[in-house]
Amino acid sequence: MFQGTGSDVGKSLMVAGLARALVRRGLKVLPFKPQNMSNNAAVTKEGGEIGRAQALQAQAAKVDATVDMNPVLLKPQSDVGAQVVVRGKVRGNAKARDYQKLKPDLLPEVMESFERLKEDADIVLIEGAGSASEINLRDGDIANMGFATAADVPVVLVADIDRGGVIGSLVGTWHVVTDAEKKLIAGYIINKFRGDQSLFDDGIKIIEEQTSLSCFGVVPYLPIVAQLPAEDSMALEQTRPDGIDGTVKITVPRLAHISNFDDFDPLIAEPSVQLDFIPPGQALPGDADLVILPGSKATIADLTDFQVHGWDLDLKTHIRRGGSVLGICGGYQMLGTHLFDPEGIEGASNDVPGLGYLELQTILTSDKSLSEVSGTAFASLGKVRGYEMHSGQTMGSAINQPFATLEGHADGAVSEDGKIMGCYIHGLFAEDEFRSAFLNRLRPGSGSGLNYEAEVERALESLADSLENALDIDALIKAAR
Repeated sequence: MFQGTGSDVGKSLMVAGLARALVRRGLKVLPFKPQNMSNNAAVTKEGGEIGRAQALQAQAAKVDATVDMNPVLLKPQSDVGAQVVVRGKVRGNAKARDYQKLKPDLLPEVMESFERLKEDADIVLIEGAGSASEINLRDGDIANMGFATAADVPVVLVADIDRGGVIGSLVGTWHVVTDAEKKLIAGYIINKFRGDQSLFDDGIKIIEEQTSLSCFGVVPYLPIVAQLPAEDSMALEQTRPDGIDGTVKITVPRLAHISNFDDFDPLIAEPSVQLDFIPPGQALPGDADLVILPGSKATIADLTDFQVHGWDLDLKTHIRRGGSVLGICGGYQMLGTHLFDPEGIEGASNDVPGLGYLELQTILTSDKSLSEVSGTAFASLGKVRGYEMHSGQTMGSAINQPFATLEGHADGAVSEDGKIMGCYIHGLFAEDEFRSAFLNRLRPGSGSGLNYEAEVERALESLADSLENALDIDALIKAAR
C-alpha cells in the first residue's frame, strides 16, 4: 500500500507506473483504492463509477476497470456535503461529520472488494488517500492506516521533495503513527527530485537514523506525467503544458465544483491548441475561439458563481464576437433556460434561470445515468465515443437538433447557427477523428492527426521505464509478501 505524507505527492501515478512495470515482468496486477475523494470519475463496463485514477491504473495494468478497484468514492458537492458512491452506485449524501460516523459501516464492503481482487491477482497495488499522518481522522479510517491494519498489508510512504520539507514530512509521519502501524511501514519513496540526487544522500541517512526506514529509491521529476490524466483538481492550478502557443485558443472557466476535467487532456495534448483554465476573479479572455463550460458536481451553485464572477457577461461578449461555446454535462445544463431541483439534490429545492442560449430545461433527479456511449456527431464531425455520468432529464425544442446520435438515443443540442453546443458525453475529445474534425471546424487546418490513446500508452511505458531505473522494484516485490 502506497500512502502519502501529503496530498498530491504522486501516489496515483506511482501505482500506475509500477502496475505497468510489474505487468511487463509477467505479473497480473490489480489496482485498489479503498476510499477516494474526487469529482474526476470514470464509468466501468458494469455501469458503475470509480475514481478516474483507478481507471488509469487499470489501463496501466492492462485490465478492465471494475467497481471493486475503488469501492468508496466521495464526490464533493455544494452545501449537501459529498455524494457517497459505494461499489459504483450512489448511496446518498453526507456532510463531513456524518461521514466520519458512516465509515466503520463501510469497512466490510471495502474488505470484500479487496478480497475479491486478491483472489484474482498476483499482486494488488493499493493507493492511500491524502496523508497517513492525519491521525485526527484515524477513528474508523478506511483510507490509510485503518485499512492497512485491517487488511494487514505492508505500507510504503511516498513523499514529494519538490514541495520542500521532505525530511520533516517523513520523520513526522513516522512519529505520529502508532507502534502497530510502524510495523507495517516497509520503507519510503522520494518523488519529484530535481537535479543531482547524490546531494540528498545525507538526507537519506538522516531519515534512516530518525525512523530506521530504508529508501526504495528516489524518483526524478518526470515531465511525462503531465500527459497522463490527473486525479486532483489541484493540477489545474499548474500551467500545463509549458510553452504552448496554439493557433486554436480554448478557454475553460474553473468552476468551484468542476468535474471530469480530464475531458480536456486530449485538447491539451494537441500542438495546435492553447487551452487555459480561467480562475475565479479573472475575466474570460476576449480572443478565444471556443469557451467550454465543463462538468460540475453542483451545477446550480456553479451557475450562480459563474454569474457572480461576471463570466456570464464575458460569455455574452464572446458570442457576440462570433465565438463558439460547448457545454459538457453540467455545462450543457447551464446553457438552457431553466434548471429545476425539486428534490433538493444539490441542496435546498430550487428553480433557477439558466444562461438561456439553448431552448431546453433540466430537471435534476436522484436517478443517475451511467453508461458508455458511442455514435455519430452532428455536422459530419465523425464518430464520438465516451461515457455519460449525470443526474437529471433535459428536454426542450433545442434537442430536436442534437449534438450526437448515439446507439439508442440522441444526445445534446446545437443552436441553429452551430455556434452554441451542448452534450452529456464525457471523454468525447479522446476520439481522434472527432477531435480533429471539431478543431478543423473552429479553424481549418488545425487538426493534427494526434493519436491520443497511443500518447497515453507511450507515457505509461515511459513512466514504467523511469520507475524501473529509479526504484528497487525487486525489494518492493519482496516487501509485498
